[in-house]
Amino acid sequence: MERLGTGIGWRPEIADAVAGMPGVDWVEVVAENVCPGHLPEPLLRLRERGVTVVPHGVSLGLGGADRPDAGRLAALAQRAGALGSPLVTEHIAFVRAGGPLTASPRLEAGHLLPVPRTRDALDVLCENIRVAQDALPVPLAVENIAALFSWPGEEMTQGQFLYDLADRTGVRLLIDVANLHTNHVNRGEDPAEALAELPLEAIAYVHVAGGFQRDGVWHDSHAHPVPRPVLDILTDLASRVRPPGVLLERDENFPGPAELERELTAIGEAVAKGGAPARPAPERDRGTAPAAGPGDAERARERLALRQTALLSALVAGTPAPEGFDGARLRVQARALAAKRADVVAKVAPELPGILGADYRDAFLAYAHAHPMTGGYRRDALDFAEELLAAGRPRPARVRRELRQWWRERSGPAPRPRWRGRRNVTYRQR
Repeated sequence: MERLGTGIGWRPEIADAVAGMPGVDWVEVVAENVCPGHLPEPLLRLRERGVTVVPHGVSLGLGGADRPDAGRLAALAQRAGALGSPLVTEHIAFVRAGGPLTASPRLEAGHLLPVPRTRDALDVLCENIRVAQDALPVPLAVENIAALFSWPGEEMTQGQFLYDLADRTGVRLLIDVANLHTNHVNRGEDPAEALAELPLEAIAYVHVAGGFQRDGVWHDSHAHPVPRPVLDILTDLASRVRPPGVLLERDENFPGPAELERELTAIGEAVAKGGAPARPAPERDRGTAPAAGPGDAERARERLALRQTALLSALVAGTPAPEGFDGARLRVQARALAAKRADVVAKVAPELPGILGADYRDAFLAYAHAHPMTGGYRRDALDFAEELLAAGRPRPARVRRELRQWWRERSGPAPRPRWRGRRNVTYRQR
């Protein structure tokens, strides 16, 4: 595995800052946010300077009961090729449930949810990762995620689960030390014990990010400064192995370049304090442990599908919490999912908060409470607007007309004309 060095998550909002930032060896982009045929100019200029770019996927749902979608895998492979990336990364998470395996409607979480650390979940995840590895032109690394709640009946620790996953598939690991801190606060898990159990030679790189604590729960926000406990976990990791790369993630509430540079400096100091010598990691094969038989694998998928669907239904559709879960924690997670959904819809359809003004967020959260997401965010935006209009809202007729026009321009088979005085203006469908 090549050494990546010091990196930062590339976002359009900080493109100029990253372009002029000293000491940045590589960047990571959210794979779903870039189009291979129309890469952003600032990203292309970084590539021309020799800066490595790694696509980081968020929608495969490798931890879900279904096999990975071939179209999503092809899109991720295409982005790796367009960016000349040495590897691609994704998450150990599920993002959707339901469908044919459970004979129930498909539900979308809109965010990453933890998989149970059970043998069923591990068997399914291993098979899904092998499918992904076969479809991708470069190595795959998968990330441990933050959790607000625990699954009942788990059979392994986080470290054991990750070790067995790497051992059986040869997949590399993207270790997020901020997520280890999150799971320490929310689940009582010792980060040092998790690090002690990891196959350190499998680490591809490390994520570092900030968050905040509210009502005894740590939220991995990517919108706050990196706290000292996260840097301390990074130092612990770096005392065991010199990570090939370390990357600062920031997705919201972007500070100025000087503050970002200070955080990168603090990250570098934390790694240096660990002091493990840099040494090449041995090459990993695809794993030799026996896989579950076809019948066993399918039964594991069915069992996992039922559990994940019941949980996701409780989180996004208001059904009762499955037995054994902490109801209070699930309510925290449900609110977090709805808030994330509102934020992303506002980004993909910025006209909506522009039209609705200060009423947008409360209106969307009320809508989300009664309407689970079954498609993508653009479809969600259209369905939200349609629901408001069907209810005769918003109340000011002028605002309602503007919302109806927006909906018509994007939901019909062809854009509808909009008159401004005597001039016919047609807007492109999005």
